[in-house]
Amino acid sequence: MSPKHQFLNHFLRPFKAVSLVFLVAVATFSIAQTNPIVMASTTSTEQSGLFTTLLPEFKKAAGIDIKVVAVGTGQAIDMGRRGDADVLFVHDQMAEEKIVAEGFAIKRFPVMYNDFVLIGPVADPAKTKGKDIADALKKLSASNANFVSRGDKSGTHAAELRYWRAAGIDTPADKPGFANYKACGCGMGPALNIAASSGASGGSYVLADRATWLAFKNRADLTILVQGDTRLFNQYGVLAVNPAKHPQTKVAEAQKFVEWVTSPAGQGVIAAYKIGGEQLFFPNAAK
Repeated sequence: MSPKHQFLNHFLRPFKAVSLVFLVAVATFSIAQTNPIVMASTTSTEQSGLFTTLLPEFKKAAGIDIKVVAVGTGQAIDMGRRGDADVLFVHDQMAEEKIVAEGFAIKRFPVMYNDFVLIGPVADPAKTKGKDIADALKKLSASNANFVSRGDKSGTHAAELRYWRAAGIDTPADKPGFANYKACGCGMGPALNIAASSGASGGSYVLADRATWLAFKNRADLTILVQGDTRLFNQYGVLAVNPAKHPQTKVAEAQKFVEWVTSPAGQGVIAAYKIGGEQLFFPNAAK
């Protein structure tokens, strides 16, 4: 090698090393960006804004991206059964325990809770205001008030149907004289929008999780009418999909999320998430 080439090689060597490190970093970043784990979750966790805070913190801790598919809990659990998701973040404990028993998810972990509330017009024509959800639903049925149901097999929809049964009404959509029960087959935000836009027809009632309600901006004349009933407790769980059923799932990465979100670090992020100074979710993984 000529002296000139030796000089150039000596001079450029540090830059070559830096370039190699840069290329490796870019390649690693690109893989992380193009190969995220898929989390099937509820519309309430997505529309409340929680994930805009939670997931970046997880990425800082683990270097793993998560793609969220926000659907009703029933649909999210079906995605787990089909192997179309790596991890589930949902709120229907009976359905969660069932998918574990079926072998499609490894184990269910409690992660956080909040509560459901009955939303309705400020004038409250059905006179539902109070604490007893079953009594409120009886009044809604008797008065044939407008009621917007999610109707989407979500955790909120499952809870709503439990409350109707507690009120002695098994199938509100088929009850004679309750013609104004409307199932939208939609997420929590759209259901609230439908209720908010029905003021001209006397206003509508809707069951909502408190977090989505607090994040909801288009309230019109809607307000919380029923809250505080212990039956309105709303528990969330997190589950990794079982690779024994679906070997293609990214189980190691999914388990890292499960471990992080139930750890003091993840639980702290959940507790700190607030809107207007009000906490939306209450971590309880350790309880």
